[in-house]
Parts: sequence; C-alpha cells; structure tokens
Amino acid sequence: MAERTGLTMEQDEERNRLGGRVRRYARVSTNVGGLAARFAGSRLLGMDLDRGRHASELTAALGGLKGPLMKVAQLLATIPEALPDEYAQELATLQSNAPPMGWPFVRRRMSAELGPDWQARFAQFGRDAVAAASLGQVHRATAHDGRLLAVKLQYPEMASAVEADLRQLSVILAIFRRMDGAIDPSQIGEEIGMRLREELDYGLERRHMRLYRRMLADVPEVTVPEPVESLSTGRLLTMEWLDGKPVLDFTDAPQEARNRIAEAMFKAWWRPFSGFGAIHGDPHLGNYTVREDGGLNLLDFGCIRTFPPEFVRGVVDLYRAIRDGDRALAVHAYETWGFRNLTAEMVDALNIWARFIYGPMLEDRVRTIADGVSPGQYGRAEAQEVHGRLRRLGKITPPREFVFMDRAAIGLGAVFLRLGAELNWHRLFNAMIGDFDTGGLRDAQGRAFCDADVPLPAAAHASA
Repeated sequence: MAERTGLTMEQDEERNRLGGRVRRYARVSTNVGGLAARFAGSRLLGMDLDRGRHASELTAALGGLKGPLMKVAQLLATIPEALPDEYAQELATLQSNAPPMGWPFVRRRMSAELGPDWQARFAQFGRDAVAAASLGQVHRATAHDGRLLAVKLQYPEMASAVEADLRQLSVILAIFRRMDGAIDPSQIGEEIGMRLREELDYGLERRHMRLYRRMLADVPEVTVPEPVESLSTGRLLTMEWLDGKPVLDFTDAPQEARNRIAEAMFKAWWRPFSGFGAIHGDPHLGNYTVREDGGLNLLDFGCIRTFPPEFVRGVVDLYRAIRDGDRALAVHAYETWGFRNLTAEMVDALNIWARFIYGPMLEDRVRTIADGVSPGQYGRAEAQEVHGRLRRLGKITPPREFVFMDRAAIGLGAVFLRLGAELNWHRLFNAMIGDFDTGGLRDAQGRAFCDADVPLPAAAHASA
C-alpha cells in the first residue's frame, strides 16, 4: 500500500492511524445516537429503562475510542454531581492509553512549530515518546546547555476532534438530563467544554506554569517545571525535565514518607486556591511525581481553574458555617457560588455533601481523610444520598464555578486514601485560610496573574 501511494511505511502507518480515528469517531457517534434514541423510545412508550444495562452499553460505545471523548468520559466519572451512580461507576472503568504517533508526525509537527532546522536547536531529541495521553505526547530532549527537557507535542486535528467530541457530550448529558430528576448538568457540560478547549492552548498552559511557579514559590515541598519560551508555541510546550518516581510507588512506603507526600500535595492544591484563587483541576496521579527528597513535582497545567475572590470567600464561609452550625452563612455561601432558588430542604441536602468534604478539616486530630472507605468509593455514598434527596425535591443546577472545585476535592481525597496518609487536616487547612482576606487575595491575584500574563477570572454568578 505504501508503494502505491508514494508514502514511506511509517507515513502510511500514520495515515492509517488517523483514518482509524475518523472511523472510530463515526462509530461512537452512531452508537451514542442509538443509545439516545433507545432512551427516548422507552420514555415515549412508558417503559422502564434498565439503567445498569444502559450504562454498560454507553461505556462499551466509548471504550474503543482514544482521544478527547475518552477524557470527557473520565471527567464525568469523577465529578460527583454529574451522573447517576450507575453511569459514574461504569465510566470510571474506562482507561485511556493512547498509542503515540510515529516519527514522521514528530518531524512534521516540530518543523511546523520551530522551523525546518528545529533539530539543531536541541543537543539531543528522543525519537520515541516517553508518554502519550489523549491530546498529545511527550519526548525527552537535551538543551545545548545540558538541561534535560520535556517536549510535549499536540496531536494533529485536535481542535476539530474536541469539537466533535463535545457534540457527543451534549447528547450524553441530554440523556442524563431527561433521566435524572436531581441534577441539571447543563453548566457541567459548558464547564467541561471550556476547560477542554483551554487544554489545546499550550501557550495558556505555559502561562499557567509561570503562574504556579509564582504561587508556590514559598512552598519548598513542591517543584514546578520552568517553561522554555524559545522552544514553545501554541501546540508545542517545552519545559525542564523533573526527575521523580510515580506516587503509586510509595503506597507501601513508611508512614512518614506517605504523610510527607500527602502534605505536599495538600499544599500544592490549597496554597494557590486560598492565596490566589486558582486550582489544579486534574488531580490525576500521572500529573505528580515524587522527588528524591520526598517532595513533589507538579507536572501538568492544562486544566487550571481560576476564581474571583468572592468565590474563595464562599468556600471559607461554608467551612465556617458547617463548623459553627450557621445556616444563614451556608445559604449565603451557596448563593455566592451561583446556586439559585434554594429551598430549605435543598440546603439540607447540599449540607450533607459539605459536611463530607469539610469533615476531615473540622476535627483537630490526626486521622485519615475518610476512615474505612476505599479510594474507589470515596464520596460515592454521600453523592447517592444527595442525589436521592434532590430527586424528590426538584432539579438543581450546579454552577460552572463549582464543577472542577468539587472534582478536585474528591480526586485529592482519593489520592490521600491510596497513600493511607494520616495527618491533622484541620491544622493544615486552617494554616491556609485562617487569615483569609478578600482584598488581600484580590491584590495578590492581580500581581501574580499580571506577571504570568494570565487573564483575571471573571466575576462569579452571584456578582455578575
């Protein structure tokens, strides 16, 4: 085949891989559309839908696809309020192990981004990818000054692939909107779409990396790589290589070592949020490695969510409301985040979730993040209870600002459980928020965001 087309064997293999991706997209589109039609038909005929079977079929429809839609499915599975439990458990089984693109792609992409003499700009460049994900792959390289570099290249046609997959997401969420009377996922879909589109902008990720270097400058337990501006573009991101071991290599390490990793991860998340109104929205274990001294490397900055100071104030207010039993302050916090038309019963339901999230921070003692709970079940029972109550009370719409905040909190908790960390979460948390001041955060945010050339976050729902 390669001879007839005039392509090399590697080029032909790459073309076939892209062709295979197009065919998979078409197949998934057909399968998801068929599931939607079956659901609509069951409602029209007054038939009960077997939700467990329907969830399995949806997972099967997505399981053969590597790319943005797989990432979307995994996001949905880790946002507690996004899906009915049957679907969350099924989609959580999906794994994304995208095969890397070959050397012809690498040469063309590097030439397109840095020019035909791109190889001369490196002392050495690894032909084989050292990591591959849903949107791109990473190569190891060496700079002329001897620095080790990580070079992330975006796969071809990702912008169109993301838009196609987000259309599938809208179909999936439409099914859930009609199926489940508890949650309106429309804002969830919009938020996922915005974050996924941002992940395609490697220039923004580079600026987020600079922002995180600034925000974590006084946290020596955490290292953020330095981007290499002269070797980066909108679809190519070059940064210093940080040596480290996977977090899961330490699950059987001594308790002190596991606690040190967990404490570093806690600070890596809460310091940017409490001090600057920014969170790392993807607490995937692959985004961290452990340094030789037990500290943490934070590696990926494609999913960063920033918030206005008023939203951060709401998080602090809700903690104090749950701690002090102040119902009026809790309502004010929810409304600050963008929840609307809350009844007393809805507030009670939301407070179940708030007590779960804040629970470890309310007890001034050393403890695990959730005694007796497995990582895969962390938050599951509480989410089910909240869903059940809201299903009886009427639909609620989680605001966009809430989505990745919630997801990251659950993701971090699951990591702490995997590590078996035992810490005084109360003291760690209060060290971060004890002297919180909205004006001080606004000033710090303005300086840091300006220095990193990152846009200041728009006003939250309540102040819009």
